[in-house]
Amino acid sequence: MVERLVPDGLWELFQRVVPEAPTRPQGGGRRRHGDREVLAAIIFVATTGCTWSQVPPVFGPSGATAHRRFMEWSQLRVWAKLHRLVLDELGLRGELDWSRCAIDSVNMRALKGDLTGPNPVDRGKYGSKIHLITERTGLPISVGISGANLHDSQALEPMVRGIPPIRSRRGPRRRSPAKLHADKAYDNRHLRRWLRSRHITPRIARKGIESSQRLGRHRWTIERTMAWLAGCRRLHRRYERKAVHFLAFASIASTLICCRRLTK
Repeated sequence: MVERLVPDGLWELFQRVVPEAPTRPQGGGRRRHGDREVLAAIIFVATTGCTWSQVPPVFGPSGATAHRRFMEWSQLRVWAKLHRLVLDELGLRGELDWSRCAIDSVNMRALKGDLTGPNPVDRGKYGSKIHLITERTGLPISVGISGANLHDSQALEPMVRGIPPIRSRRGPRRRSPAKLHADKAYDNRHLRRWLRSRHITPRIARKGIESSQRLGRHRWTIERTMAWLAGCRRLHRRYERKAVHFLAFASIASTLICCRRLTK
């Protein structure tokens, strides 16, 4: 079970970002569970959507131990670092296509926590929103969260800035696509000027001018990636109080999507 959830390639990358285990100068204490077993338990919770108390004993660590380690690693931004390492490996192999990128978001209900808000498309129920930027083939390269009442256009600039400098097969690291596709929710003159100032050609549908029937011509890949995110059942509804923990699960889901390309 552990080797299936955490294959050798993912484990080798995770070892490069996980912090060293704390030591007890006085000695003694309980034996610390291995990081690979704990990582497998966290991925099990993320993919199945079960509670921490439902973690099966086959992994070794209890659900409380996995939850505590998850919170520690989330505070240290381990999941974002792991996602970036996987993207670097894909970039070195030439698997990332920067010619076209797409941006979109998806809503889900939230029971509690910060970065939530009334969802205007769900009868004002409180929820959160996951923002995503994918490269041409649908691999997520930038992920963020916000309240459900935040307009999509307000998330474009921070999401583009959040694209990390990713290694390439040739030349320096890259963090800007040639074109960025978006739907009519991002139709804003200021955003178009801002994208051009960063040498990114905006491909944003214009309200009242372009038909909605052709919006999916180049954006169908990000819609497919949103469906892949649904494979991480922990994202179906937000249960985490802290936004950093919910963002951690979104980063884990994005990392797992990218890892599938590495294993092909």
